[in-house]
Amino acid sequence: MRFTDRADAGRQLAGRLAHLRGDHPVVVGLPRGGVPVAAEVARELGAPLDVIVVRKLGVPFQPELAMGAIGEGDARVINHAVVHAAGVTGHDLAAVEAEQRTELTRRARRFRGERPRISLAGRVVVVVDDGIATGSTARVACAVVRSEGASRVVLAVPVAPTDWTRRLAGAADEFVSVATPEPFHAVGEFYDDFAQTTDDEVIGCLREASLALPHVADPPPRDSAVTLTIGDVTLDGHLTVPERSRAVVVFAHGSGSSRHSPRNRYVGSVLNEAGIATLLFDLLTPLEEVDRSNVFDIALLAQRLVGVTRWLNEDEATGELSVGYFGASTGAAAALVAAAELRAGVGAVVSRGGRPDLAAPRLARVTAPTLLIVGGLDSVVLDLNRTALAQLRCESSLAIVPGATHLFEEPGTLRRAAELARSWFLAHLVESA
Repeated sequence: MRFTDRADAGRQLAGRLAHLRGDHPVVVGLPRGGVPVAAEVARELGAPLDVIVVRKLGVPFQPELAMGAIGEGDARVINHAVVHAAGVTGHDLAAVEAEQRTELTRRARRFRGERPRISLAGRVVVVVDDGIATGSTARVACAVVRSEGASRVVLAVPVAPTDWTRRLAGAADEFVSVATPEPFHAVGEFYDDFAQTTDDEVIGCLREASLALPHVADPPPRDSAVTLTIGDVTLDGHLTVPERSRAVVVFAHGSGSSRHSPRNRYVGSVLNEAGIATLLFDLLTPLEEVDRSNVFDIALLAQRLVGVTRWLNEDEATGELSVGYFGASTGAAAALVAAAELRAGVGAVVSRGGRPDLAAPRLARVTAPTLLIVGGLDSVVLDLNRTALAQLRCESSLAIVPGATHLFEEPGTLRRAAELARSWFLAHLVESA
């Protein structure tokens, strides 16, 4: 299999993606070489085209070793294992991120000009490159797209090694290629014309696509960063309120996570698509996070949730909305304790891979309908949830996602968890409102 050039490769790739046309996807190309391919895919699918700019965060004394990556906005993916093993401090990480974010912003502005980014929240997103070699850049791009709230990620390339889906397992929900030849040495050997793509060519592709599809769906009426003052601390959050929302779900993340959690952001996008508002916020300040005991201080975390709920009740955009909680890991315990305190003030609770056992003394006081979602392969946590289910006196249910481990990293498992949460909130939070 050979391609005349990237445009030819894009047209052939588009033929393998025709089944996505009814999903109204967004197509994003990796600069530079992936953008001409993506432009043909977008044209054939009648989809909007954007560029996905990512920057690797290299360990300071070993820049080729990635400890994470960033994308536009606040998209951020950190490999905590590498950070810990390399002994990288929070200050070092922040310095590297600041440097790379400056370069990312410069490149994005260069490619996109004054055109706004296309929101990926709740959308099927097709990530396109001109081929896969090691796959490291594609993996990072998929992670960033997922962190921006994509409901489904499709990684599509004209050519890749035969084992590319195994190498990139978990990076995307679907993998599509035109050819996987053997032997495979380099992407360029399968193109007659593999000349380097210039910045001007990327800019031209994006400009032409924007003229072809000028009307991109407007973002929600309110989709912005917020600052919450709870007692004597200030916490950062992100509030999204779709039109005609009747409910808002507050996310309580687990230990070692934050409002940037790609899993919670993905679930949030699924809820937003269903018309449910969401608030993701940091339960602890950066200084408090330094003391790891705070991560397991369920009483403290629960009081933060109570304070945030009262803030929502007073906010102009959310004051009339019924409130629900979505908790993960230790955040689920905090959500249940807060629900026990507020009782009628909380309409529904969903726990994903949660630790409800840490809220055991308060479980019998929870009145909000509660759904416990656990991975079928997460045996220890599954046993803890079964015990907690027996202690709940409210309407409650345990949903097991087959093939999922604790973090729901296996393909399709997080989507299933998000669908379960959406159905629970629609039935017990929105319809009751």
